[in-house]
Amino acid sequence: MNRATTDDVEDHNLNDQDWQPAQRNGGQIGLFEFWPTWLMYLPVVFDWLRLAAIHRSLSLPLLANPLLPVSGMVGVPKSELMRQAIGKCDAAILPWIRYETDDSSAQEQTDVCLEQATRSGISFPFVCKPDIGCRGSGVKLIHTPEQLTKAIGDYPRGAALLCQKLANWEPEAGVFYVRDPATGKGEIVSLTFKYSPSVRGDGERTLAELVSADKRAGALLHLYRDRHREHWHKVLPKGEKFRLLFSASHCRGAVFRDAREHITPALTETMHGILSDLPGYHYGRLDVKFRDIDSLRRGETIEIVEINGASSESIHIWDKDTRLGDAISTLLWQYRTLFRLGAHHRKQGHQPPGLLALLRHWQIERALTRHYPSTD
Repeated sequence: MNRATTDDVEDHNLNDQDWQPAQRNGGQIGLFEFWPTWLMYLPVVFDWLRLAAIHRSLSLPLLANPLLPVSGMVGVPKSELMRQAIGKCDAAILPWIRYETDDSSAQEQTDVCLEQATRSGISFPFVCKPDIGCRGSGVKLIHTPEQLTKAIGDYPRGAALLCQKLANWEPEAGVFYVRDPATGKGEIVSLTFKYSPSVRGDGERTLAELVSADKRAGALLHLYRDRHREHWHKVLPKGEKFRLLFSASHCRGAVFRDAREHITPALTETMHGILSDLPGYHYGRLDVKFRDIDSLRRGETIEIVEINGASSESIHIWDKDTRLGDAISTLLWQYRTLFRLGAHHRKQGHQPPGLLALLRHWQIERALTRHYPSTD
């Protein structure tokens, strides 16, 4: 089991070697970390078909969260789930607004969007992200009206955006939660720390040289080069920290570390109290910000950035030291759980939405994400 300290979360730097856990594979990238998605999920497909035959339904997992279209599997607006939050859950979600782009000028839309944001207590800097999207696609960090104008102009017409207040804390974690609808008991089954990688200047080397010199980042140059083309050949001043990624998305270069050892009864109780105020939510992952590890373990200072549905992963599997067999077992358990939850809700009178509904939502998401701007 990997061990993390508060300092790891608060100031992760790719050139600091003391944060890194003992290596089993001798490298900075895990065996299967960046395998194609279809390859990792191939065993899931076969097990899905087996479970579908047992339960006599291919689409039963789409009932796991019965109040959410297709259970949040794909193509469902983030705002759809956040609007259902009440009480403690609503209070824990960072303030946000939804803005739908139109045919007016980007400048006019900026004025309208900023007016709505100001009324909701959102000020610069804030996060702008697509309402429909996955894996950190199209996420932008907005510091100025000019940056918002550019972002609005870069998103496809008719796309809905979420503008969200920036968290008070830097540390971030993925919390995977499952609630038994029969007993109402909830459980945190996965906890993962998410690090946005950075390098620190030495006054001599360029950004390209600093990134290339790091064992992990150097193997992922294709994820950083185009994003930082403007700074790629500039020398970073000594001591200056340069963040390679804002959105803590693994497929875009973020570092994930298994933190299940930090799951405590207090944290579980807090998350259960929060998610009890999200009606019909039984399965998914929350992306949260928190002050430090000690406060997280106590279930304190938690700010919810996003709530994800049935397509969520227990993202500790992307820790570089996770064994392939353990990762596959985790994925198979997740989809068996989806079938189990769907079967329960079907007995309560809910009907699975069908694969055509899933296909329509997938088409909506695919049509939008292919036109989103690059992720910060």
